[in-house]
Amino acid sequence: MSNISARLAQELNASEQQVLAATTLLDEGATVPFIARYRKEVTGGLDDSQLRLLEQRLSYLRELEERRAFITKTIEEQGKLTAQLASDIAQANSKTELEDLYLPYKPKRRTKGQIAIEAGIEPLADRLFEDPNLSPELIAEDFINADAGFADTKSVLDGAKFILMERFAEDAKLLAKFRAHISANAQLQSRVIKGQEDSGSKYRDYFEHNELLSKVPSHRALAMLRARNEGVLQITINPEPEAQDHQQFCAQMIADHYGLVVQGAAASEWLMVVVQWAWKVKLSLHLENEFLGSLREKAENGAIDVFAKNLKDLLMAAPAGPKVTMGIDPGLRTGCKIAIVDATGKLLATTTIYPHAPQNHWDKSIRTIEQLSRQHKVQLIAIGNGTASRETDKLAAEVQKAASDLNLTKIMVSEAGASVYSASEFAANEFPDLDVSLRGAVSIARRLQDPLAELVKIEPKSIGVGQYQHDVSQSQLGQTLTAVVEDCVNSVGVDVNTASVPLLTRVSGLNKTLANNIVKYRDSNGSFSNRKQLKKVERLGPKAFEQAAGFLRIIDGDDPLDASAVHPEAYPVVKQISQSNELDLQSLIGNSDLLKKLSANDYVDEKFGLPTVTDIISELDKPGRDPRPEFKTAQFKAGVEKISDLKVGMVLEGIVSNVANFGAFVDVGVHQDGLVHISAITDKFISDPREVVKAGDIVKVKVIEVDVDRKRISFTMRLNDATPSSSDAHKNKPQQKAAQNHGRKNDRRDNQKGNRRDQGNAAMGNAFAEAFAKLKK
Repeated sequence: MSNISARLAQELNASEQQVLAATTLLDEGATVPFIARYRKEVTGGLDDSQLRLLEQRLSYLRELEERRAFITKTIEEQGKLTAQLASDIAQANSKTELEDLYLPYKPKRRTKGQIAIEAGIEPLADRLFEDPNLSPELIAEDFINADAGFADTKSVLDGAKFILMERFAEDAKLLAKFRAHISANAQLQSRVIKGQEDSGSKYRDYFEHNELLSKVPSHRALAMLRARNEGVLQITINPEPEAQDHQQFCAQMIADHYGLVVQGAAASEWLMVVVQWAWKVKLSLHLENEFLGSLREKAENGAIDVFAKNLKDLLMAAPAGPKVTMGIDPGLRTGCKIAIVDATGKLLATTTIYPHAPQNHWDKSIRTIEQLSRQHKVQLIAIGNGTASRETDKLAAEVQKAASDLNLTKIMVSEAGASVYSASEFAANEFPDLDVSLRGAVSIARRLQDPLAELVKIEPKSIGVGQYQHDVSQSQLGQTLTAVVEDCVNSVGVDVNTASVPLLTRVSGLNKTLANNIVKYRDSNGSFSNRKQLKKVERLGPKAFEQAAGFLRIIDGDDPLDASAVHPEAYPVVKQISQSNELDLQSLIGNSDLLKKLSANDYVDEKFGLPTVTDIISELDKPGRDPRPEFKTAQFKAGVEKISDLKVGMVLEGIVSNVANFGAFVDVGVHQDGLVHISAITDKFISDPREVVKAGDIVKVKVIEVDVDRKRISFTMRLNDATPSSSDAHKNKPQQKAAQNHGRKNDRRDNQKGNRRDQGNAAMGNAFAEAFAKLKK
């Protein structure tokens, strides 16, 4: 464990003691939210991001150590474990390094090289490798073994060739040298497969694409890999783009590695063939597959990271709060589904209206919405942003005019995942007699009231705030997004008397069974009046209570502390603060003037350190504070309802729907999000769009380009930038193209800077290179 903890400490920029403490808590079953919030003294203040990384890396490093022990034991049992090999295995820092060292000793099916070794040909391979002046054909005669399948000198020399080829391919140091060179210099090349130009037109940016491998961003990598899987592109890695013949260059690297200088030697031609075959047959394919696999893994991690950040922004979006809300799920032929929920999200009424073609019951629909709004005292109208959303937004605007005394507020709401919720088991149990289409309207209304509480009912992958989500590891994506949801839920806290089963399931220490049991207890016994009652819930034991209690809130209960984030185990600290200041609890809570004057050090003891006491005082000042921002609404421009309505130069208000590494996508109400490239977000240089914007932000953008045919829109947030003429905007390629090509010139410059070669290798001027040239003639 010491090696693991030391390495983790270095990666987390923390002390080994912090790592060991956090690891112990995780092994004991503590959750990340609980450790981050209530065990700051133990871990030295590691935050949830550090703890998530520790949890992930701890699993990898433990697997690495298990593999290291297995490999060491296996080679030792073979009687081949030298002191040097044992040292190399002990110092290997990755699974790749370990597997390289294990490769020569790994049990495998009989290869051509092994068959040759069994036939006694290995001494021939050794002699020719060590002394190129020997005549291959002459000395090969001594190794003819017809019974073993080597009946002539040609087959004998082929056997020796395979022995050396496999030896080269299993040389860990040679592999490391190639990896270092490819990592620094290789170029990713994509070419369209003949005949796929039309069917793969959406990938035409990559029909003839070259890019430094180390610089390929995740979105471009995943796009090209998807195109390859669809049979549109052929993708290769050129290890040395500056060489006229990269195959020859790589063969020369093998020769240089072993110090093979064979000018005029009898075995030179044979050795050159061996080296060339070793690269083409063994190393080239192996390394290309490995690096493409690494590229995919890196790209997937990048895409998952983007998805996770966007999901967090969406979940932590401002709630409209406990207000009576009408949810409208827009539609044309099938009508607009309406659901009204009260301030707690309880369903009050549903109906369907048909304001749009072909029925066109416009005036009747206005009267229906107004009547329902008056009857149920509706305050907010949430309109799903799907089909017919802008038309329905117009309808709501006319209702506002007709019933101005109601002070209705209309808001466009993302309906991503609403259909998933509608068809879910949870929705069916909650509304067994309600049509599936009407359940979607309920979800739209509730997600305006509290996005977090509603969106947790939906599989995170279905919310749709990531790119290429179907191209990444679904298990890794699921684990990452689950962690995001858990962190968000626990940072906000949960009202135990109103929370749904899906919301309770995400609370630290709880699972679906315990969440169901809490709801069953609540239904049978009425609302919880204090946190102690949670201990009466079936199967909710001391450990689950410890992990969950601080995140479960009881509003207007017996103890005001139960509505706060103060953990029950720390109530004695609050009691001490109250007594020392001669105030009852009600007078202490919210007493900002007094609380700001307190010294946290005065209340520190052996159990509760300074970080916890500081948190307690802060929580007493504003108990149960919601970390989410204040609720604001965006107003889409009237008359701009479809992409063809957009004009270059228009300044519009919109909502950031998604953020990628290359820019932000903004919804301005035309059923097609537009891209603000990272370079157009701000006048200052930024390396990540999230430095300025996040999903859910309301922003102003200017239209700089519209491509109706390709359904692509380009915006800028630099509103003072000059606007291109309409003709220029339509002549230029879309900004997405610019995003995809972003940095190619820089890549070439970086490539040139990084291609400092050893002059002997670059010139290829030795006898080995010349001999290669002769072989090719």
